[in-house]
Amino acid sequence: MYLKRRTREKDGKTHVHYALCESLRVSSTRVVQRTVLHLGELNTTQLDRWQHTIEVLHEDGQRQQLRLFTDREGQAPLASDVVEVRLSTLRVEQPRRFGDCWVGTQLWEQLGLRAFWQEALSDELGQVPWHKVLEVLAVNRLVAPRSELFVHEKWFGQTAMELLLDTDPSVADKDRLYRCLDRLLAHKENWEEHLSIKWRDLFGARYDLLLDELSSTYFEGTMEGVSADRRGYSRDHRPDCKQLVIGLIVTPEGFPLSYEIFPGNRSDVTTLQEMVEAVENKHGTLRRVWVFDRGIVSEANLRWLRERGAHYLVGTPRAQLKAYEQHLLAGTWQQISEEVQVQLVEADQEV
Repeated sequence: MYLKRRTREKDGKTHVHYALCESLRVSSTRVVQRTVLHLGELNTTQLDRWQHTIEVLHEDGQRQQLRLFTDREGQAPLASDVVEVRLSTLRVEQPRRFGDCWVGTQLWEQLGLRAFWQEALSDELGQVPWHKVLEVLAVNRLVAPRSELFVHEKWFGQTAMELLLDTDPSVADKDRLYRCLDRLLAHKENWEEHLSIKWRDLFGARYDLLLDELSSTYFEGTMEGVSADRRGYSRDHRPDCKQLVIGLIVTPEGFPLSYEIFPGNRSDVTTLQEMVEAVENKHGTLRRVWVFDRGIVSEANLRWLRERGAHYLVGTPRAQLKAYEQHLLAGTWQQISEEVQVQLVEADQEV
């Protein structure tokens, strides 16, 4: 790179503009100059700062500023004021991912999670503060989600997290990463409340429409020490493995408002009341609409929702649609979005 000087005459006065440029080879015989940054008109101090961009440290400890750029056209600068760079000797060593990791740590801080976990985990003793271990895991999930083992073996050493968190590589020790999440369970309710308040304050989020969804995760092994592990209906087609059922409450934007863990043999239909009560205990009984798939609901569940004055939207079994077939065929459908049409049919009986 080099500083390029351009002059222009205007109103009888010479104006000098500077630009930071670089030479690019586009073929074996052609080199073009590309402007990297327009600097505009620089005063004496600004120009001097741009030109003196390298500090040389001598063996005796003395420091000296030397010129990397010169704008003297047709003249060589003084030898004592120039540092030579032998391009053939330059090499890149230990490059680190910085930008995306820096954004991740800034989001973590802006959401108040650094202060929250620093206080919540202050009583947890360890060689490395546990809130920093958690931040490593969270940033990884944001920018390059992989396993704890991958974070330990490869990802952490390729990033600038060590500098961003002012720590050392021990923060990403394998066992420390594996044991970190267990320390969060005691703070689950406070953590969910903190996030929901932040989400509401930052984005004006409303919790008047919530989606209740169930999933499961299976494990290979004996699962010793896990009291809720059971064999049950496997969505992953692994009935030979023990599993856990996970209930998740999310907003239409995808924000996870709450979650609950159930035994692996827990029937979907038995989880609805517990999930609704968990959300209402944390966020109040607002006038909200619950959205369920048809595997979660039963007539008893719907009756329980109506008795509480709750509003709901639920998938209906095909067999029940036969009672309304003629109404649906003869009625008028209303387009509410590009892919969704609705029709209001008054039922003679509750469904």
